[in-house]
Order: sequence, then structure tokens, then C-alpha cells
Amino acid sequence: MVANITVLSTGGTIASTDGEGGATPSKNGDELLAAVPTIDEYATLSIEQVTQRPSFDMDPAAIADVGRFARGAAERGADGVVVTHGTDTMEESAYYLDLALDLDVPVVFTGAQRRPDEISSDGPSNLLTAVRAASHDRVNDGVYIAFDEELHAARDATKTHTRKLGTFGSPGKGPVAAVAREGVRFHREPGSCSADVPVLDAERDVALVKSGAGVDGAAIERAVDAGVDGLVVEGTGLGNATAAIGDAIEATIDAGVPVVVTSRCHAGAVAPVYGTGGGGRTLRAHGALFGGDLPAHKARIKLMLALSADDIAVEQVFDTP
Repeated sequence: MVANITVLSTGGTIASTDGEGGATPSKNGDELLAAVPTIDEYATLSIEQVTQRPSFDMDPAAIADVGRFARGAAERGADGVVVTHGTDTMEESAYYLDLALDLDVPVVFTGAQRRPDEISSDGPSNLLTAVRAASHDRVNDGVYIAFDEELHAARDATKTHTRKLGTFGSPGKGPVAAVAREGVRFHREPGSCSADVPVLDAERDVALVKSGAGVDGAAIERAVDAGVDGLVVEGTGLGNATAAIGDAIEATIDAGVPVVVTSRCHAGAVAPVYGTGGGGRTLRAHGALFGGDLPAHKARIKLMLALSADDIAVEQVFDTP
């Protein structure tokens, strides 16, 4: 039986064309599907336009709107949802919805590195890959990114290159499946591998600060003075920071603002090992939370949602993937 798939169009490079002032999203969902003449062999498709913007200008309110559209599609009987989205923040939007939604159908994000008006645009191929993945009977729930004939779990996927077509990877994990011409080949079981944070509207402000050689705590102090609700620090190695940042983290926690520590490394989890100023063990002793193997920008999404949820302990959320 052919699956019923709802396509949610949000803009991004896949929908953009060039103009005098630069590239802007201009094509709607119907136009995107029209560029893939064989796509209706895999699913019965319906299209909804959620927004029309570049993904570098997506915000929590816009992501929540995508989630509401996806939930509505599932309630109306869709077997899966495909979201066309810009690549710059696709992994953040996908992870946000993986945390916040609990649907019985898959949500598959896709997009393009090359616009429709460029030679060898990858948008049509990626859209077909996403529809095939969302229609597959083994992909029953969870949120994914489909790109360059691969299917990645939202929690693990990250954009790795500014221009290459195969830009999305899952460092340390690999793709869930390869979506080849002859069929879908699974490398691991599909499904959500994220914590459950059942709130769609992230109403808390979380700042993101990076550590590096000689970086002081001034950015953290400014964020706290501005009234942020939470802080994510992208540390080095196993989750370490400069002594000055360590002091600022301690003051932030003492002020009642939760702090999550991550690493700038592309793979591997943080761990409280070093006991010097700014070292991971010292930060943990001061009450800092550790973000596991999440990159800083995804830990920020997780903390925003956790702080926005009722009756959920932030510490408990960061004890799970």
C-alpha cells in the first residue's frame, strides 16, 4: 500500500533562487515536488507551506510551528512527514522536534546544498530520498535527516562541510541507513534515540559561550547580567575550560543559572577528569552538568526545552541521551 506523506516546506537553499540582492527562498512546496517527476511512485503526497525563510534565521517559535504542522499531519492520518529546510540549522530543528514530539510516524528533514537554479542541484534527489525513507515500513517514528542518499538520526547528524553535497554525517555513529537506487539498506535500527522533553515551545533563553586558549569569563558575565536562564559552555577536550571561565561558571551556578559543559571535539563524550581551575572535575564539583557527546548547539536546544518544561528536572534530562 502506498504511504501518505505530508511535505512541510519552510524555505532554505532547496527553495531559493538567485537575484540582484543575493539568493532568497522563493519556491513553494508544489514547485519543489514538481522537480521530482517520479516522486509520486513512492507515496501519495500533500503539501503545506509553514514558512519561507533561510534556516540561519530560524528560531524556536518557527521550529515549534513546524512541530505543530507535523503533529497535525499525523493526527489527520499521514504515515510520515517530510520537512524541506535549509541546511545551516537543520540539525538543530530536527533535534528540537526529536526531543519535543512523540509521534507514531517519522519526521524526515531534507534540503539542498545547491539551489534549484544551479547546475546539478541536489534538492530533487534529496527530496526523493526523504520521501522514500519516510515511506519505509521500518521507519515508524523518530526524527531524521535524509541527505545524499543517507538517513541520519536527528540526535547524531551534523553538517560537516560548507559546500559538499554529502555534507551531513553522524560522527562516531554513522548513518541509520543508505537509501540506494535498489532499496533502503539499514545499518542500525531506526527510531528516536533522544530524551523525551514533551514541550513544543522553548520559552527560555540559553546563551552559548566557547572556551579556547586565553578566553576570559567576560562573555559569561555579560550573559548572566542580561538575565539568561541557562548557559552552555563549549569546552575543549573532555569538557575543560580556562580557569577564568571556570570561575565564571562557578559564579553563574551560584546565581541559580544552570550550566551545561560540552566539547568542541567532533566525536566523543565529555567527562569530569581534570581537577585544576576550569578542569572538568572541578566544574562538576561546582555543579555543572555535562552534555555527553552532544555538540554545544544541540545541548543548547536541549537545555532550552528542559527549562521550558513543567515538572522535569534538568539534571535528569542530561542524564539521558
